[in-house]
Parts: sequence; C-alpha cells; structure tokens
Amino acid sequence: MAPLLSTSQIIKVFTTLIASIFCVSAFSAMKDDNMALSNKWTEIINSGKSHTTNELMPLFLDLEPIKPEAMFGQWKGGKFDGGKPDVINWYGKRFVSREYVEPLLVTAADGSVQVFDKLGSARLREMVFGDVVSTGLIYDNQPILDYFRKINDDLIIGYGETKGDTPDFFFYLAREK
Repeated sequence: MAPLLSTSQIIKVFTTLIASIFCVSAFSAMKDDNMALSNKWTEIINSGKSHTTNELMPLFLDLEPIKPEAMFGQWKGGKFDGGKPDVINWYGKRFVSREYVEPLLVTAADGSVQVFDKLGSARLREMVFGDVVSTGLIYDNQPILDYFRKINDDLIIGYGETKGDTPDFFFYLAREK
C-alpha cells in the first residue's frame, strides 16, 4: 500500500504549519506591544503631570497612523503641561471635513463650547512624519502643523510643530460621543 503523503508533501505541510504558528505568535506579540503602549499613554494622560517633548516623542512615533475621515467629529483635548492655567480655556478641536476644521475650541465663561476664531480654520491632509503617513492638520493662517497618531479609535495624540518662538508641543484628544 502506498503512503498517503509523499515526503515532499509532508515537508510542505510541516513548513506551512510552522509558518502559521510563527504568524500567530508574531501577531500576539504585536498585540501585546500595542496594549503596553496604549497602557503607557493612558498612564501618562491620567497622571496629569508635565511631560517634555523629548519624553513623549519616542512613544508618539510608535503609535499607529490615523486616516482623516476617522477624525471627523468633536474631540475634547488635554495637554501634557502639568495642569498649568490656560489663557484661552482650550477645550479641543472639531473636525468637520478634510477641508474644514475648527482647530481651537474654547470653553466660554458660561460653560459653552465655542470656536476660537483668532487663529482661523484648518484642513486635514495625509502627511509623512517619522517615516509614517498619517493625518496632519494644516492651519490656514498660522505657521502650525499638527501631526496625529492614534492610541485607539477614540483617543489620539497630537504633536504641534510651530515656526518661530513658540515651542513644539504634545496634546491628546478624546472623541466625544
């Protein structure tokens, strides 16, 4: 009676099985790395402590990119400045479309959320930062670019790159439901 599988067929099945096990293992490790990174960012946000651009940049570069359309809606913002008083009472950002963004929302004296018009509007584009294509925000009238990466679909980190005397900075945005 002839064997069911030839030697070459057995080797092929074995090789496929090993490759499958390796892929599952690699995916699991990648998922664990993403969870650890997400936990680290959550810990930093929840701490309320001040963090420097140098501290946050390596963590930012490890985050996943986000598409412009995934950002549409209103987002509540926060900064990594240790809770320093904010002159304009920054609230967050509103992404209406690729062509129209209200980049600075503020909390008015009556508690309402309003557009801070002094810096104008902005638009979204896919841009390269740190060798990764992700969403960027281009201010229409200001020398500011914001680059975004996501922790998850409802929490993103932004890096504001400025021209002139204002230092670059990090912030986070949480999607409002």
